[in-house]
Amino acid sequence: MPRVIVDCAMYRDGRRSPAPDDFSDALDEARASGDAFVWIGMHEPTAAEFDHVSREFGLHALAVEDALTAHQRPKLEVYDDSLFVVLKPVVYDEASDTVTANELMVFVGDSFVVTVRHGEGAALAAVRRRLEQEPEVLRHGPTAVLYAVSDAVVDHYIEVAAELQGDLEELEAEVFAPTASDSKNTAARIYTAKRQVLEFRRATSPLLQPMDRLAFGQVPFVHEHSQPFFRDVADHLTKANEYIEGLDRLLSDALAAHLAQMGVRQNDDMRKISAWAAMAAVPTMVAGIYGMNFEHMPELTWSWGYPAVVVLMVVVCLSLHRMFKRRGWL
Repeated sequence: MPRVIVDCAMYRDGRRSPAPDDFSDALDEARASGDAFVWIGMHEPTAAEFDHVSREFGLHALAVEDALTAHQRPKLEVYDDSLFVVLKPVVYDEASDTVTANELMVFVGDSFVVTVRHGEGAALAAVRRRLEQEPEVLRHGPTAVLYAVSDAVVDHYIEVAAELQGDLEELEAEVFAPTASDSKNTAARIYTAKRQVLEFRRATSPLLQPMDRLAFGQVPFVHEHSQPFFRDVADHLTKANEYIEGLDRLLSDALAAHLAQMGVRQNDDMRKISAWAAMAAVPTMVAGIYGMNFEHMPELTWSWGYPAVVVLMVVVCLSLHRMFKRRGWL
């Protein structure tokens, strides 16, 4: 078995059963049985490594190209011999508070499922183990795998959205904190959070149409009784999208509130500067007048002239200070 093939198994009547070591023989046996299918899981195969699998299972060349190059939007494409679904699982890194989208491709056809994943996230071992404990679900054939994988991906969307909600609450507390914080750092964090939400929406929003097709339309290679299961996935996906849209709106509101607070603080600073400048202008003006070389200056011969002028300047400055204090400028 090539190293890129993480697991290869045959399932008969909802249970994992012994199969030939060669997946080509396993596929022939599954097709001959009529109640079995083969599930091959691959991780980042190269073109050469995937070539034998694609030829043996009759995968369409365009779908194979998409599976190898990755960087695809979530979508559902129907070909003559298979169904091709692209999912984008997301991973939340608590250390950096970032969301990373990986890619997962699912080929569903006559008696087979091929999953190709890119990135370290979206490991399907847990999904496979859970399905193997539910034979009544696995009896639906390859459709069960597509449902279980889609359900796991969408349920994790809600978990990641909850993590982002926690980050948003921290940002809101920082924005509305009574003490002034680093404005540049706060604005940068809000912008970074909006970028993470945008990356998240690119994974969830385009998936709505494929899930609706699986839930409400007739799609080849999908079991006719599976629509209620996909409707459940579609409902969870709608909930996740609404959650994400709410986060985006709250981040926009937080950014607007932060910018408004910055404007208020700047106005406060300008008022304080203006108030202190006004108080400094009075003694400056008086001292400037007395510093001029007039031939006739009143009160120059008065012995109390100097202290009187000083007292006048102090009284005027204190009066201005009291007035600005009452108006909230200081």
